[in-house]
Amino acid sequence: MTAVIEVKGLTKRYRETLAVDDVSFTIEKDTIYGLLGRNGAGKTTVMSILTAQNFATHGDVRVFGEKPYENPKVLGRMCFVRESQKYPDDAKPAHAFKTARLFFPNWDQDVADRLIEDFQLPMNRRIKKLSRGQLSAVGVIIGLASRAEITFFDEPYLGLDAVARQIFYDRLLEDYTEHPRTVILSSHLIDEVSNLIERVLVIDRGRIIMDEDTDAVRDRASNIVGDTAAVDAFVAGREVIHRESLGRVSSVTVVGALTAADRERLASAGLDAAPVSLQQLIVRTTQHAAAEPNTVEEGALR
Repeated sequence: MTAVIEVKGLTKRYRETLAVDDVSFTIEKDTIYGLLGRNGAGKTTVMSILTAQNFATHGDVRVFGEKPYENPKVLGRMCFVRESQKYPDDAKPAHAFKTARLFFPNWDQDVADRLIEDFQLPMNRRIKKLSRGQLSAVGVIIGLASRAEITFFDEPYLGLDAVARQIFYDRLLEDYTEHPRTVILSSHLIDEVSNLIERVLVIDRGRIIMDEDTDAVRDRASNIVGDTAAVDAFVAGREVIHRESLGRVSSVTVVGALTAADRERLASAGLDAAPVSLQQLIVRTTQHAAAEPNTVEEGALR
């Protein structure tokens, strides 16, 4: 695979706040990434630095092998769709798309027109008068129709109802299949996007705690449910990232794939094992990292 983004030792500090803490990772060409984590974890800060809309305090960022800041050759090949994107007060969606068409060399007007119809976007209404969902649709349309070589979507669905979100996911996957490019999708609706993303980057309190192929993550953990004493005996010596108990019944989330011998032992002990969804795994992992800050180091779950 070819890396289109290389990040080494990236740190961003706002006075006393350490927003990004010495992270290193690569983004490969023609892959859909999920940049996942809690609000305030550092996702938007990382994307802002990669797209030269913010400055790193320390570290090195290379996009297409070059530094992106004030580099039109690099910036013209990226599109960053922000949840908080601002437009001129008198701008209408038509103005926004016309400007985008001039900026992005791979702009596809047919894609834009189809999405405008899909989202039922009022083209002659001023953007400042649009609903939150309609404003999100403007960003989604620009991000997909730009066909930029690297496209960042920062919480693109805010305000979109379930039908509109599904339209976005369907159109993204459909267009990506026909025109592969690198997509970095930031979202906290993890289960909704889990079938889209090919690689998972999880950031928690400014640090990367997971960087893996999505398929490898799916079998990473299991919920063991049953009599508390039997559950405790089974999970002894395993990495536990979450525990819930009600009376004599416990549900414990453990890291590590279950072997055939494990499953036989579970059956003989009368315990149930259930798969953990990607969202559950990331929620449990970040909760565990918050409760035990010294036990989950960067890369420990790779």
